[in-house]
Amino acid sequence: MQIGIPQERRSGEARVAAIHETVKKQVKPGHQVVVQAGAGMRTSQANSAYEAVGATIGTAAQGHGAQLVLKAPARTPAELAGMNEDSVLVGMQTILLRSLTRSNGAAHAKIRQVC
Repeated sequence: MQIGIPQERRSGEARVAAIHETVKKQVKPGHQVVVQAGAGMRTSQANSAYEAVGATIGTAAQGHGAQLVLKAPARTPAELAGMNEDSVLVGMQTILLRSLTRSNGAAHAKIRQVC
């Protein structure tokens, strides 16, 4: 399975959906993890730390286009539009549901949520 960890886009957001130690556990059973370049910088998680445990550093499109997308806060409508129809989004339940309720339903109608 391909797991994507995009950079958090909201102003003032300092979290990342997975630190390198978590990614290490995802890579071990054979999952391919792509971390958007700079995704962990605000939490002192350098790109090299992710690469050292087996992740690939990629673009925003690669992070959002994975089969399983990990997200800390709510995704914006523009970010949802960049996801594949069959992607699974894993994130914080309350914030995600509030954001998805307010956004355009057409952009995420076929994206499944796991909260």
